[in-house]
Amino acid sequence: MIPTPAQPTRHYGIGAVNYHTGETVVLLKRHKRRREIAELLQALVDKHPAGTIYVAWDNANTHEDDEVEVVVRAAAGRLVLLYLPTYSPWLNPIEMLWRHFRREVTHCELFPTVKALLAAAREFFDRYNQAPYRVLSIIGSHAQIVT
Repeated sequence: MIPTPAQPTRHYGIGAVNYHTGETVVLLKRHKRRREIAELLQALVDKHPAGTIYVAWDNANTHEDDEVEVVVRAAAGRLVLLYLPTYSPWLNPIEMLWRHFRREVTHCELFPTVKALLAAAREFFDRYNQAPYRVLSIIGSHAQIVT
């Protein structure tokens, strides 16, 4: 009998980027279901307790559910969901950041453990949140950072 590796342990990055400030909110989760999408929206509402939050996203089936609707309703009109056309990742700024993440962190890399991969992912987003002007450059925003 030939030994084979176990089922892969998957983790997903679920995130959002502020097009004006370059700040990111990224959750690293074992699943990418409706519950995790609702957690991301709640994290955005918690991070921005005042004002309107606009979320541009695709039409994935995980974006439409009662759990997501509960968060949207609880935000009392402060959370506005903008649905992008199907198959148009170039319109979603976070997709450009994911591409940069893959190029810098995971491309041609073999991590000894999933824990090491997750640590590298967290370090990437922590580092870029310290330098939001770099994120703005990656996503093509021409917003000015006010210091």
